[in-house]
Amino acid sequence: MAEIPIIDTHQHLRDLKKFKLPWIGSEPGLARSYVTSDYLEAVAGLPVSKAVYMEVDVDPTQQIDEAEHLIALSKVKENLTVVAVISGRPASSGFAAYIQRYRDNPVIKGVRQVLHVPDTKPGTCLQPDYVRGVRLLGEMGKSFDLCMRPTELGDAAKLADACPGTRLILDHCGNADPKAFAKTPGAVGGKPSHEADAWRRDIQALSAKPNVICKISGIVVRAVKGHWSAADLAPIVNHCLDAFGPDRVIFGSDWPVCTLVASYRDWVVALLEIISERPISEQKKLLHENAERFYKV
Repeated sequence: MAEIPIIDTHQHLRDLKKFKLPWIGSEPGLARSYVTSDYLEAVAGLPVSKAVYMEVDVDPTQQIDEAEHLIALSKVKENLTVVAVISGRPASSGFAAYIQRYRDNPVIKGVRQVLHVPDTKPGTCLQPDYVRGVRLLGEMGKSFDLCMRPTELGDAAKLADACPGTRLILDHCGNADPKAFAKTPGAVGGKPSHEADAWRRDIQALSAKPNVICKISGIVVRAVKGHWSAADLAPIVNHCLDAFGPDRVIFGSDWPVCTLVASYRDWVVALLEIISERPISEQKKLLHENAERFYKV
């Protein structure tokens, strides 16, 4: 395995002794704590040098506790987690006061609200209050992660236009479904959640927005467990890399969510196979250099 250093920009830690996760009952495969020692075990033997914590949708009453916990965690030398993207609701009346607490904190890099949950309607991120909250993040030098349905990437493009001063980070290649890119879509694992060509067009349109970057993450968990290979993920990864270019892509493990289908190592090995024919300079940008620049780590 090529020893190019890796910065993981999508690491989920959660200590269920400290935090309540209202959704955890719907994911029995993940219904336990995942803490630093588990992460270190998962990355053992891999050249992972740093990690960016990604929020885990804690109970809204614990959002400040989550942020303070990560600030403290980042100071532990043995820990790879150095900065964090925390939970937030940009449209809420208390969002400005909440995020202002971390305006000058170098550990808190941004905010995410998952937009693909069943009770979140299409177009939510385009409501005036939501746009106002995302703009505020940009004014503070913070980013906003877009985690949304692959059929709603047009909303992401509109949000990018409405918030040109905010860096938007598209999680999980826009949640593309590997089943949509199979030679016979839906032959294994059921019907895909979107059409491949529609996703390609939306990614191309979104990549034209200079304030959007793409996170190469998450797609392995949408593959069919026991029936996937690097070749199944390659059309998604390659289209994102080609559309966004070498300077606006970053790597994320989506650990431990990825373990529902593949181990951390399996995902990294598959990605390295996919990008192996690309110039080493571009591989370095994807795996760590862009993350160093975006997150200042």
